[in-house]
Amino acid sequence: MDFTPTEAQAEARDLAARIFADLATHERLRAVGTGSDPELWKALTAAGLVAAVEELGLLGLVLLLEEQGRTTAQVPFAASCVYGQLAIAAHGTGEQRERLLPGIADGSVVVTGAFPAQAAVRPSARGGLSGTAPVVPWLRDATHVLVADTERRLWLVPVGEGTGVGEVELTAPWSAGRLTLHEAPAEPLGSAPDAYADVLAAARTAFAGLQAGVCAGSLARAVAHTNTREQFGRPLATRQGVQLRAADAHMDTEAIRVTAYEAAWRRDAGLPYATHALTAAWWASEAGQRVVHTGQHLHGGTGADVEHPVHRHFLWGRQLDAYLGSGGEVLQELGELIAHGD
Repeated sequence: MDFTPTEAQAEARDLAARIFADLATHERLRAVGTGSDPELWKALTAAGLVAAVEELGLLGLVLLLEEQGRTTAQVPFAASCVYGQLAIAAHGTGEQRERLLPGIADGSVVVTGAFPAQAAVRPSARGGLSGTAPVVPWLRDATHVLVADTERRLWLVPVGEGTGVGEVELTAPWSAGRLTLHEAPAEPLGSAPDAYADVLAAARTAFAGLQAGVCAGSLARAVAHTNTREQFGRPLATRQGVQLRAADAHMDTEAIRVTAYEAAWRRDAGLPYATHALTAAWWASEAGQRVVHTGQHLHGGTGADVEHPVHRHFLWGRQLDAYLGSGGEVLQELGELIAHGD
C-alpha cells in the first residue's frame, strides 16, 4: 500500500485548499445560512476540480473532501462526485458517460443519491419509478438523483416531471429534501449485480474522508483556542487534561483518515474493498463524534455558542456520524460480511 498522493492529486488538493480557504470563510458561511454557496461551487467547477475526480480516483476525491471538511464549505461536492462522476464513469453506458459527465464536470449537472436503498421505491410496469426517499442530502441543489430501489437496482432520475422535492433541514446544512416519485422517468445505471454495493462503498469511503477533514478542522480550532486562552496565568494548552483530550482527538482523526485512504486506494487499484469501506465508515461515525465533541468541549463556554465556527464542525460531525449508517449498524454489517467470507 502506498497512500502518497501523485503529483496530480497533490496539486488538486492544494488548489482545493486555497479555494476553500478563500471562499468558505466564517462570514460567507453565515451569509449563506443553511443553503449552498453557488459562487463557491462555480469556483470549484471552473478550476476543474470536479472534472479531475474521474482521473484522480476515489483517493483523489478523499483528499479533496478533506479540504472541504476543514472549512465545512456548503457545496454538493461530495454528492455530485461520488453519486455522479464516479458512479456514472464506473457503471454508466458509453452514451450516459458522454451525455452526463461533461455537465457534471462544469457544474451544470448536479447529482445526489438516495442511499442506502429505499424499500419504498419501486419501478412500475410502465417503466417509471414511484416511492419516497425521506431524506436526500443536497436534493435542493440537484438536477439528477441516483436512486437505489428495493431490489438494489440503480436508477438515474432527472428532477422534474414526476418528482416532488420537499424541504428538509438536517443537523448539518446540506440543502436536503424529501424526494417523492410518481411514475417518474428513470434510466437504469449499471447492469452488474455489484453496482449498488460499489457505489455505497465508494460513498462511505468518500464521506469518511469528509469526516476526517471536519475533525481536523475542529481540532485545529481547539488547539488555536487553548494555546491563546489563559487560565490562572497559563495557556489552557499547558494543562495535562487538555493535552490528553487533544491527543486522543488527534489519534481518532488519524484513524479516520488512514482507513479512508486504504479503502480508496484499494478501489482505485481494483482490489476488493467492501470491508475496508465499512471499517472507514465505522471510524468516521464512532471516532468522528468523539472528536467534534472534544473540539467543542475544549472551547469551554465559547463552544456552547451556536454562532462560533467550531459549532459548524460539531453539526457536520454529528450528521456524518449517522449518514450511510451509524457506528452500530455499520459494525453489524461488517461482522455479517466477514462471517459470510465475502
